Amino acid sequence: MKITMIGAGYVGLVSGVCFADFGHDVVCLDKDEAKIAALKKGEIPIFEPGLDHLVASNVASGRLHFTTDLAPAVSGSDVIFIAVGTPSRRGDGHADLSYVHAAAREIAANLNGFTVIVTKSTVPVGTGDEVERIIREANPDADFAVVSNPEFLREGAAIDDFKRPDRIVIGLADNDQRARDVMTEVYRPLYLNQAPLVFTSRRTSELIKYAGNAFLAMKITFINEMADLCEKVGANVQDVARGIGLDGRIGAKFLHAGPGYGGSCFPKDTLALVKTAQDHDSPVRLVETTVAINDNRKRAMGRKVITAVGGDVRGRKVAVLGLTFKPNTDDMRDSPAIAIVQTLQDAGATVTGYDPEGMENARKVIDGLTYATDPYDAAADADALVIVTEWNEFRALDFARLKRTMSTPLLVDLRNIYRKDEVTRHGFEYASVGRPD
Repeated sequence: MKITMIGAGYVGLVSGVCFADFGHDVVCLDKDEAKIAALKKGEIPIFEPGLDHLVASNVASGRLHFTTDLAPAVSGSDVIFIAVGTPSRRGDGHADLSYVHAAAREIAANLNGFTVIVTKSTVPVGTGDEVERIIREANPDADFAVVSNPEFLREGAAIDDFKRPDRIVIGLADNDQRARDVMTEVYRPLYLNQAPLVFTSRRTSELIKYAGNAFLAMKITFINEMADLCEKVGANVQDVARGIGLDGRIGAKFLHAGPGYGGSCFPKDTLALVKTAQDHDSPVRLVETTVAINDNRKRAMGRKVITAVGGDVRGRKVAVLGLTFKPNTDDMRDSPAIAIVQTLQDAGATVTGYDPEGMENARKVIDGLTYATDPYDAAADADALVIVTEWNEFRALDFARLKRTMSTPLLVDLRNIYRKDEVTRHGFEYASVGRPD
């Protein structure tokens, strides 16, 4: 099938490349001329393991194309995916749908024959109705269907998530059979691998995405609160997480205590769900509380570092390992590291940071941070070493080498990737999250 992906950001690029790898003819379209020019040269604007090789192979096969010219891409498509950004709107926290609406208007002017228009972006309930209204108003004679198809991609594992999904959610208006047939054909390669296609109403599909992310965010926040309680009563949060995670009704995933969730999805999606629920006079109080707890936790982790150092970091150096919100990505959006670094700086500390992939993006959002070339460069003359993001290269640090270079041998492990005895036998003091250190 001929597919156009409007938006060559994280979701649009990964989805478009994977569809091309299935054998579809895909055009990834974006208004950012520099981004498209870079993609045409094989330069990938985001870090996602394996994406560069997948782009190169599908461009070479002639199935993947990049353009800024919307008209021919839209008019020649069977399916058009809208995968533009829906950031939190300044001032009120609602999802900003201006890019989605703009894409709908441009699509309307260039439709040719029956076309399925799919919202892949994360959008509030009712967005599909509005997209349909915009297109119908702009082009009353157009033959089209609007479908909701939310993405469930984890940064750092997006290609595998796309190709081996646990479900594919497709929301139809009035159980439109033509649209259902087209979407079944789009995902036919996955359907043959027994990936379940879940067909729902369009509004239900839109809510599934928000509900899923909110539930996972609540699960993370729950175990973080249990970690705080563990520290007060002398329990071990990792054992607590294992003990409850083995219950099949709960499950072990997203029960890792740490500095709070960040990234491009959980923060904005939980806030957008809260606002949608308030607008419909059906508040989601558990999600409201989750948002507040997570916001407060990030600076609390900064204060935890200050306490570990002795209560006063003025004039002292703190080294931070890991700046992105999770490993295997260069994404700094709402990363806990931002608030942690700012808290330390506000208290008078000099902060040096290192991240394998995220330092270029970190420079755009963190002021006054000194950047190191590796973990040992960051730790030189430091009074504390803080692990914020659990990159693999931080899992086997040379503590003898670190002790020789640090002013004070102190490790604050906010991801619990070490055991206390592993660290203290090298003469280090050690602090972690939710464990009796």
